[in-house]
Amino acid sequence: MEMKDIATPSRTKALLNQYGFDFKKSLGQNFLIDVNIIHKIIDASDIDEYTGIIEIGPGMGSLTEQLAKHAQKVLSFEIDQRLIPVLDDTLAPYDNVTIINEDILKADIATYVHQHLAECDKIMVVANLPYYITTPILLNLMQQTLPIDGYVVMMQKEVGERLNAQVGTKAYGSLSIVAQYYTETSKVLTVPKSVFLPPPNVDSIVVKLMKREAPQVQVDNENEFFKLTKAAFSQRRKTINNNYQSLFKEGKKNKALIAEWLESSGIDPKRRGETLSIKEFALLYNNLKKFSELQF
Repeated sequence: MEMKDIATPSRTKALLNQYGFDFKKSLGQNFLIDVNIIHKIIDASDIDEYTGIIEIGPGMGSLTEQLAKHAQKVLSFEIDQRLIPVLDDTLAPYDNVTIINEDILKADIATYVHQHLAECDKIMVVANLPYYITTPILLNLMQQTLPIDGYVVMMQKEVGERLNAQVGTKAYGSLSIVAQYYTETSKVLTVPKSVFLPPPNVDSIVVKLMKREAPQVQVDNENEFFKLTKAAFSQRRKTINNNYQSLFKEGKKNKALIAEWLESSGIDPKRRGETLSIKEFALLYNNLKKFSELQF
């Protein structure tokens, strides 16, 4: 007898009862109970039998089992020790799944990828991310030199819109710049609260981020570049001129110099951060070398 999919209300509830599992708010646990949504996520991921998958927060394995049916291997990170016996049970039919009981933000991902996904032609991150740490997880993965080809990830709608935002919009900010520096971003679908158990307080979105062959702009120090872009948004209502006075060590003293740096880069000091494209930020960053008195 074939087991019913985990991603159904009845099977998920039966598993919760069987294991006496209660949700931990602190871990942002919301389990998917709609197989159609999962199939859309998998379709968007372009998975085949040569694809390796990194999954974060498998829960009871509702997405994991469907990934296992399509991919070569699935490497899944679950922080909650209580879910390990559940996953051992629900994923028992699949010998191509490895569950790592670790915090993804502390795990040595490069070593695990080398151990488990080295034979795969392509590596995708496919996950229903824990909402309370979506941004740190994505930044952590993008900023390491990992052989990841792309991401198809579900997250809080507001965060997904920021990743995908265009210049000049309310959602556009430093997160948009980091995501678009490394990847080409697109929206897959909006997901209602009702397809989760328990339902979260917010609507969700699935976003696809495919790694660029080379970053969108050339800078010699990514961390410093991102520091510069982030500072432009530190107080969104303020001009970049004002925000940058707070970034540099003697910013208030070097007010005139900051204005000169901005103007010599072709940027009006009265502009706000959200009006600057990633190319303009790169221009600013690269031009900063001529102004050695301006130090972070």
